[in-house]
Amino acid sequence: MRLPLLAFAAIVLAGCAADRPLPEFGQVPDFELTSQTGQTVNRQMLQGHVWVADFIFTTCPGPCPRMSSQMREVQSATAGSPDVKLVSFTVDPEHDTPPVLAAYGKHFLAQPDRWFFLTGSQAALNALGRDGFKLNPVDGTLDHSTRFVLVDQAYRIRGYYASTDDDFMSRLLHDLRQLERSHS
Repeated sequence: MRLPLLAFAAIVLAGCAADRPLPEFGQVPDFELTSQTGQTVNRQMLQGHVWVADFIFTTCPGPCPRMSSQMREVQSATAGSPDVKLVSFTVDPEHDTPPVLAAYGKHFLAQPDRWFFLTGSQAALNALGRDGFKLNPVDGTLDHSTRFVLVDQAYRIRGYYASTDDDFMSRLLHDLRQLERSHS
């Protein structure tokens, strides 16, 4: 009961905030990784979509389960917008194989056509985490940011949202809706 109520409250609050110009923090570089279904996913597959990204790992004892629950809230809140995509990059590519990511995604009720759990080489993920998203290296330490990233239809990073902030969900959903409206 708590999850749907939180998602509903976030949607209502997202509609109440005034639009403001969203900053641009750079552009997500090209990448080619493997999803939980074994499908190759690259940046071009996300062209034209607003998407939310985060970095997690499946054996995380700390913030990752909470972040994945929050990502599920985003999935629920955007259920009427199938063009919104969600992307969770692993910081533990050695362990987080596609079958492991598939089981993890199933646990969080991820819709595999909308929410991608991506793995690949440590070098590719490191370049994305450190240089592309400017969040964290993927260097085997399993240290990672707990921020969510909003990306627009042209791969531009438009917002960072600390998952520990009380109002981050309403701000994220407001900004996501603003990007959707600006593209229609």
